[in-house]
Amino acid sequence: MVYFVPTFNPKFPMNIHEYQAKEILRKYGVSIQEGIVADTPEAAEAAAKELNAKTGTSWYVIKAQIHAGGRGKGKVKETGSNGVVLAKKLEDVAPKAKDILKGTLVTHQTGPEGKIVNKILIAQDVYYPGASEPKEYYISILLDRAKACNVIMASTEGGMDIEEVAESHPEKIIKEWIDPATGLIPFQSRKIAFALGLSGNAFKEMVKFITALYQAYVDTDASMFEINPVLKTSDDKILAVDAKVNIDDNALYRHAEVGAMRDISEEDPLEVEASASSLNYVKLDGNVGCMVNGAGLAMATMDMIKLNGGEPANFLDVGGGANAKTVEAGFRIILKDPNVKAILINIFGGIVRCDRVANGVVEAYKNIGNIQVPIIVRLQGTNAEEGAKIINESGLKVKSAVVLKDAARLVAEAMA
Repeated sequence: MVYFVPTFNPKFPMNIHEYQAKEILRKYGVSIQEGIVADTPEAAEAAAKELNAKTGTSWYVIKAQIHAGGRGKGKVKETGSNGVVLAKKLEDVAPKAKDILKGTLVTHQTGPEGKIVNKILIAQDVYYPGASEPKEYYISILLDRAKACNVIMASTEGGMDIEEVAESHPEKIIKEWIDPATGLIPFQSRKIAFALGLSGNAFKEMVKFITALYQAYVDTDASMFEINPVLKTSDDKILAVDAKVNIDDNALYRHAEVGAMRDISEEDPLEVEASASSLNYVKLDGNVGCMVNGAGLAMATMDMIKLNGGEPANFLDVGGGANAKTVEAGFRIILKDPNVKAILINIFGGIVRCDRVANGVVEAYKNIGNIQVPIIVRLQGTNAEEGAKIINESGLKVKSAVVLKDAARLVAEAMA
């Protein structure tokens, strides 16, 4: 059993929308498919008119803006529209926009519950006829943790899920690792462009594209840039048609303008609430709520729950400074998950004293009141005996344990 749990808050590196990612790319000289964001059908039509005046395009690509991939193949529950559609006439823009906006878009990444579409991007048509056929490529930049350096990944199979390409045609995945001591060296950009089979002006444009893209990635402290597809137009321009950007939130203090792009409507409400209380929370699909201090202990706790027949409902790290306030906030967040049938609190008293946590549990229990699910508390470390005594003498429906295995067993018994 392996769980991926980050050690920072919020859940993952901060996601931003496609239109926001493209604005970042534009600032670094990365050529993009032009577009204007809109949030009503009327605004979409106005954006199309503006785009026509700016670029001359007469076909318009309408793209749902949600934090998930697979939008083109995804379906809006209410109307059956795809998440990305083409309007070949100006008068078609508003009706097609209406079929997407405020609808629930379901893609392979959103799960069956889907995501509400609050904004759309009206983009220019870049698949115009010319001297040669347009061609799609894939390019991404991310950190290779095994090699402790950034890696540029590229493929001639643009427009497809890279996982699918890697499985069916691994030989078509190009990888170029960047030495952190030197950064991206010009020959590496040329090497990738050659490997993609480009020549002439398209080759030169791709070299410029990769160089600018890497600079944007480094300067913004991103954890991933994924451009899929990168388009070679029929007149040999290289454009980012789509853009997925994740920013390392540990570095957001250096990028206030990027932090302002956060869209909490795209995030789980419980995770947003936890973030406001300085708690590290990740919602899972199980039935046992977990409150732990430390990511490693949390993963061990979830494994033990699993081994005893339960399913973790969340990861919740209250940190080393756990007190009554943070414990109460954690309780309230866990209890808002209707799937939770029991709560396991597992605290190792190193920085924080176990008696302090125990008092926090008792106080939080009394403040919340009417807690219907069983609670098991396992305390180890500094003042563990005192903490267990506080729990056992509280008169509350809370059980204590010393060994983690026993705590997980008590949880299983309480749910039986």
